[in-house]
Amino acid sequence: MFVKICGLSQAEHVATAVGAGADAIGFVMTRSPRRVTPERAAELAAEVPGHVLTVGVFRGEDPETVRAAALTSGVRAVQLHGRHPHADFTALKDLGVTLIRAVDAQADLRCGAYDEDLLLVDAPHAGSGEQWDWGAVRGRASGRWMLAGGLAPGNVRAAIEAAGPWGVDVSSGVESAPGVKDSRLIEEFLRSVRG
Repeated sequence: MFVKICGLSQAEHVATAVGAGADAIGFVMTRSPRRVTPERAAELAAEVPGHVLTVGVFRGEDPETVRAAALTSGVRAVQLHGRHPHADFTALKDLGVTLIRAVDAQADLRCGAYDEDLLLVDAPHAGSGEQWDWGAVRGRASGRWMLAGGLAPGNVRAAIEAAGPWGVDVSSGVESAPGVKDSRLIEEFLRSVRG
């Protein structure tokens, strides 16, 4: 099971996530309590070994803004959250990074439909930490897709059983307060997924 820990802003939490076995680390470079600058993302990403995917998360920014931030930060993946048109993914294809399309359950749930490499299916209100009907996407999402939205150490196993994803993504579910990660919860989340 592929695991992405998103919204990291402190080196200690990046180290915890990598040490606990995360497959991907997300840096939010859009409006959010978890926002980091591309320069800060570059500092954090520099400490992540090559086998762990570093992801720049964007929502609504135009492709040139995303491109500039991705190049500055040096992330190995770009995640476009929300209703980005197919053309936005096409415009970023030449960056040579992994492209992730993040949508809610009402969107086209075929991974690759927008030429993306990975798909993320999130709650209707992304970043809210609200649980939603994970089972509603079972059999509808296809390919390499991650489940997100309302996941936490105590419910991630049930969510995986309900939805049948290829991977999972967590942010607020491993926080002690909005935007404040908790190393213990990060470790617990990874143990819950892999245990």
